[in-house]
Amino acid sequence: MFELTRRNNNCQVGAYNPFREMEELEKRFFANPFGSFFGMQDLAEFKTDVTDEGDHYLLEADLPGFEKKDIQLDVNGDILTVRAERHSKVEEKDQKDKVVRMERSYGCYSRQFDLSGVNAEDIKAKYENGVLQLTLPKKEKVVPQSRQLEIE
Repeated sequence: MFELTRRNNNCQVGAYNPFREMEELEKRFFANPFGSFFGMQDLAEFKTDVTDEGDHYLLEADLPGFEKKDIQLDVNGDILTVRAERHSKVEEKDQKDKVVRMERSYGCYSRQFDLSGVNAEDIKAKYENGVLQLTLPKKEKVVPQSRQLEIE
């Protein structure tokens, strides 16, 4: 099992663009050239750990500050998409004028994982204390049976 893509800010899955990383680096640099030197971050991706537990994989994703209703898990074929969206509380004009400083990021976070070795029908999910845990049972390995062929 391995990760297919990482996407932040834009949760739409699109065509492969080999220059995307350079374009994003350029946008981040010119939008905030000294941000990385002073500990400021753009919309950070959520971190995940995947461990092999023998009969299943355990995927743990840090999603602090999200409510369970804001997290969406989609399985499409052999691809698992974990998507979380945080909405800004300062969307109304009246509230916007009261904000002195806003550092918490709002937006869409999305990551995709390959499920080709996983029994997708039996995936279990649990969200507690800002950590999403997915139990991904492995598919049973089919051992090819040997047989003898008769010659005509």
